[in-house]
Amino acid sequence: MNKYILSIDAGTTGVTVVLYDRQAQVVRHEYGEFRQHYPRPGWVEHDASEIWQVTLRLIRQASENIAHDQIAGIGITNQRETTVLWDRKTGEPAANAIVWQCRRSQDQCERLRNGGHTELLARKTGLVPDAYFSGTKIQWLIENNENIASRARAGELAFGTIDSWLVWNLSGGALHVTDFTNASRTLLFNIEEKTWDDELLAMMSVPDSLLPEVRKSSEVYGETEAGIFGGPVPICGIAGDQQAALFGQGGGTLNAAKNTYGTGCFFLVNTGEQRVHSKNGLLTTLATDTEGNPVYALEGSVFIAGAVVQWLRDELKIIKSAPESEDLAASVPDTGGVYLVPAFAGLGAPYWDMAARGGMVGITRGTGRAHITRAALESIAYQTRDLIDAVQQDLGIQLEELRVDGGATANNFLMQFQADILGIPVDRPANIETTALGAGFLAGLGCGFWSAWDEIADNRKTERRFEPSMHDDRRDELFKGWKDAVGRMGRAS
Repeated sequence: MNKYILSIDAGTTGVTVVLYDRQAQVVRHEYGEFRQHYPRPGWVEHDASEIWQVTLRLIRQASENIAHDQIAGIGITNQRETTVLWDRKTGEPAANAIVWQCRRSQDQCERLRNGGHTELLARKTGLVPDAYFSGTKIQWLIENNENIASRARAGELAFGTIDSWLVWNLSGGALHVTDFTNASRTLLFNIEEKTWDDELLAMMSVPDSLLPEVRKSSEVYGETEAGIFGGPVPICGIAGDQQAALFGQGGGTLNAAKNTYGTGCFFLVNTGEQRVHSKNGLLTTLATDTEGNPVYALEGSVFIAGAVVQWLRDELKIIKSAPESEDLAASVPDTGGVYLVPAFAGLGAPYWDMAARGGMVGITRGTGRAHITRAALESIAYQTRDLIDAVQQDLGIQLEELRVDGGATANNFLMQFQADILGIPVDRPANIETTALGAGFLAGLGCGFWSAWDEIADNRKTERRFEPSMHDDRRDELFKGWKDAVGRMGRAS
């Protein structure tokens, strides 16, 4: 009887469910989007119940005509930081989920900064006081909704990032867990002691009764309720999307690195047992080793990457589909001096400017939609160089190549420009959905579907390698223009 691993990748705009065989080949692939809610400028919400219903529909489609005991285990990876509070008895969300992109808790972050807590937060969590993270989102909900506040203090509510929310629903409310990688993104978790931190909880007025149990990224947490698959199935892998992508790229070992091009853009490098304190605006976070145990990583986060292409399509209507951007950008030799800085939700690493907003500079009467489209794609590559420059300075190393994954890597123009602006090769794998693959690997190791790291490490195959072809002077000129453009947005410099 054939057996499989089922991987759930709950992203920012949609859910992907993949069924893998023992050779890590895709047997079935299902995808569905859910709605984005923007109640005010800078606010982003999701309906957590809709995310669960989309996930349930997709896992049933992916497992159709497959017996429950053919599914060896389930792995989950998720948009991190997105905050859900729900009723422990009914399982109903107490409010819409506050998405990682949402800026509404900016005031709470300013209070932390003004209170002199920035250094404490960096020391304990590896993070900065930014609205990106979950802790101040919980604080905002408690401070702005008395019903939520009283229920939270009474122990009636549960908090979780999307992984916890899905595990709760898959298990019929029996499991309230998360893993180290997701916990490390909350501003509430001490990454030195590997535990929730009472001082930080008090600082943000978060009751500890809200919190999930923190477990390894690869182990059997429990089982699904029987009605979902017709029998129980082990849930045995959890990791935040970026850590899962690193794992799927073979990143369970020291100094392994990757860059993921999704809604945002995220660069991670595994630093093992050594915690590196960045001097260049990067975050210290937890990743996972080859057995699912927590290890340290440096991370650079860009808030708007692939989302800028969605903006061209949905708001400006310059393009009809994301793939169209490749040919349109390549139809002009350059941007004509246009730079687009997509600071729609502030600027992430290495700037950490919550007040920054997007803009374009260098527009002339001759600027057309091809120039704007090309500038949008180039902005993704420029932001990635910002991250990699910071990582190389912190670690004192020079990357020899960049391993990439995520949907936007299908854009050949973007990948070639990325290689050009970095001056190093860009390596694109045959399976660009390494986030789902990483969650599948963690689940397979957790339930014994694969016996050891060596059994899965060779599954990564290169599909195409983009070699840099730009002259050094041109590279430096273009990047200087980018830095000048960023300096015009908010307080960034």
